[in-house]
Amino acid sequence: MAQHPREWITAGLPAGAYDALASGLPASRLWSLLMEAIETRASARRLPAIAEQWANDRFVQPGVVDQRSAVEVDRHLLAAASAFEAIELSPIAPLGVCSVMGRASQNKVLSAMRGTEVVADPTNVMALECARRLKRDPAAAVRLATSHRCVRAQEIPRQSGFTASFRIFCLATAGIELANHTFVVDAVAEQIKTMMSGLDRLEQHGFAFGERRVSIFATAPRAAIADRISATLPASAVTRALLEHLYYSYGLRFQISVRTKDGAEIPFIDGGAFDWVAKLMSNRRAVFVATGMGSQLAALMFRSQ
Repeated sequence: MAQHPREWITAGLPAGAYDALASGLPASRLWSLLMEAIETRASARRLPAIAEQWANDRFVQPGVVDQRSAVEVDRHLLAAASAFEAIELSPIAPLGVCSVMGRASQNKVLSAMRGTEVVADPTNVMALECARRLKRDPAAAVRLATSHRCVRAQEIPRQSGFTASFRIFCLATAGIELANHTFVVDAVAEQIKTMMSGLDRLEQHGFAFGERRVSIFATAPRAAIADRISATLPASAVTRALLEHLYYSYGLRFQISVRTKDGAEIPFIDGGAFDWVAKLMSNRRAVFVATGMGSQLAALMFRSQ
């Protein structure tokens, strides 16, 4: 029997209706039922209601960054990531890719029809693609890059530049671990250096980032790996700390913080190592490393000219 939500959601439904919708009906019948219901509701709508939603619904608002600026940022970041294959993701992903893989609440995702959801985090989706490629060629080292417009349903921070839909620039690396954890060390170091190179390229084209700091977080069993990654970077720019965030399931996380024009330090780039591909492949030796940059904020907060 399905776990029941808050009472007001199911108030007025016939007995057993919620259980049927949540888990009783086969998926194909549920999607067909919902599509029929949505079609009926759509046909009853009128243009004034649609216009009102366009004006007030945070999920349908246009981006806050000029499209030329967004494309320019993407161009420089993709140039910096020349070692990575650039892929264009679908705006739609399999239902549950965030809540099952990334442990996020499904309520923070814009769920869609036919067993899908709007992409909220490209790294979850890239893990699926990495696993598919590694199954075809286990000896491969998969490197992917993408810039993707995402939608998230959680409460938006009350800060300039934060919106329900926004662009993220992401890197993903996957492969079978080598001796002495060499693969994960090299993958994390490469992604940090690639993102730093992306900031360098942007600074050569009208952007200005303040002081940068790399923070590497690790659980106690991964501390030696984090130390080896730190050793590949300029010592003056790296700090180490204990990882306590369970989202980074491998036990390794990194952040690149930059200072804004007003002197505030913000975590601008975030990444880490995950067990997602290992679980998808049923192979504990499979490694997956992913990084995300809030590229929308680059255009809004760090343009100098």
